[in-house]
Amino acid sequence: MIFWKKLITVAALSTMLAVIYAGFAFGAVSPQEAAKLGGPVLTAFGAEKAGNKDGTIPPYTGGLTKAPANYKMGSGIRPDPFAAESPLFSISAQNMDQYADKLGEGVKALMKKYPSFHIDIYKTHRTIAYPKWILDHTAQNAIKAITTDGGLSLKGAFAGVAFPIPKTAYEVMWNHLTRFEGLAQEWILNPYSVDYSGKASLVSTFRAWQQFDFYNLKVKEADRDSCFYYMVKVEYLAPPRINGEWQMLKDPLNIYKTKRTAYQYLPGLRRVKLAPELDHDTPNLNGGGVETFDDLWIFTGSMERYNWKLIGKKEIYVPYNSYKSNLATVAQFFHPNHPNPDLVRWELHRVWVVEATLMPGKRHVYHKRRIYIDEDSWSAVLDERYDAHGKLWKTGWTFITPAYEYPTPLTTGHFNCDLVTSNYVVNPWIGKADTGQGFAILMDKPFSERFWGPQSMGGVGIR
Repeated sequence: MIFWKKLITVAALSTMLAVIYAGFAFGAVSPQEAAKLGGPVLTAFGAEKAGNKDGTIPPYTGGLTKAPANYKMGSGIRPDPFAAESPLFSISAQNMDQYADKLGEGVKALMKKYPSFHIDIYKTHRTIAYPKWILDHTAQNAIKAITTDGGLSLKGAFAGVAFPIPKTAYEVMWNHLTRFEGLAQEWILNPYSVDYSGKASLVSTFRAWQQFDFYNLKVKEADRDSCFYYMVKVEYLAPPRINGEWQMLKDPLNIYKTKRTAYQYLPGLRRVKLAPELDHDTPNLNGGGVETFDDLWIFTGSMERYNWKLIGKKEIYVPYNSYKSNLATVAQFFHPNHPNPDLVRWELHRVWVVEATLMPGKRHVYHKRRIYIDEDSWSAVLDERYDAHGKLWKTGWTFITPAYEYPTPLTTGHFNCDLVTSNYVVNPWIGKADTGQGFAILMDKPFSERFWGPQSMGGVGIR
């Protein structure tokens, strides 16, 4: 009896500690520390202002804020401002050991498995720039923003980098999840998958609308801590078997106060239905059999299934200023096993490194994830995902293509590779597909409230 009383007492104590921990709040640096932003050490958005000792990473001087002369305003297709530059050198399986400390494990695995894979290293350009109002809000966020619910929810941040001086992995991940890429966007996208034989296939063509209410100044102050920071609506145009289908996803800042919402419209049913399964490790329709829902942009959605650890910062080679990739055709870009290395620009940048380990009792196909997040854009740029046996299973990277006309950081594509099956997908991709050139248009006004209601997918989806 005494034994059982002790056991019950320990269980009750564990439950109580879990509840207390869930309510802990972290973040909000002191005004003295926040004053470093915009000074000689840190940029106004929290990156190191200085270059590195070798001079291979330059100091930050304001980013790229002027479009090339051949850019057509409103087209969503951005010419390469660095088209005249040539690679400084290349890294492949033959010389990768020389650069091992600056390569992600996924990149090394690709080099070892595929002799045709290499990365071309170009001069580093710190092109990321932000509008002034974003930087003003970032300064306020530094002293007000906190995470709650053990890091899973965000409070006190709005319309800027949430944690420009992060202390925890959760804060770095919230910077990624709420990164600034404009207030709203409209895309035409053509994700392609490539199987083990090297055959490239169009997965789908779809029109997508995205809105980031975290940056919507029309959101009332009382509603900002419970708003949907990210909303996306998708209309499928091709292939014919999915033409007319719709999806809508909404991610909240507080997962306990405002649940993640997902809707789906299927023409065969002629009705809109809730679709809670469009989350976490559910296979993504646009993912070509490689991608899960939370793989989008390397990581999207709730962090609730993992324990997150901040490893620190390091200098590594990552795809960056990927304008050339977006202007390629299918035949040019999609090679067997990996995209055409000649069309992917790599640069040396500083990144935050975060590791996620699956919580005991939680379910996910990935048991560990390592994510590299760019210090300037706060976008995840590279990752590795491991199976239950600790074996590297998948790896990927995003294509950072700053929208110089706005200006804003912008990611316009995501490469995702299965190292076991040798299949890969690029989703999204805005290159020149058979169905037409994709595009990414940024908007400075939000869509209407009705636009984000589930009823907006009904009649328009009937074919």
